[in-house]
Amino acid sequence: MAFDKELLHVLACPVCKGSLINHVHPDTGAIELMCKFDRLAFPMQGDAPILIEQRARSVLLAEYEQVK
Repeated sequence: MAFDKELLHVLACPVCKGSLINHVHPDTGAIELMCKFDRLAFPMQGDAPILIEQRARSVLLAEYEQVK
């Protein structure tokens, strides 16, 4: 079962409560959910997003600007 993209309308960033977007990690190709406001990328474990601030990685400015 794949991640249901319709859930993006319901899920929110745990830090700012803003919207999340689908994102692909540039090095590993792993699917992540990104908060563009906080520049955080939350990992996926299987089909479930891990929306824990401590597990998120900071998105570099160069990577962020490609997403804009």
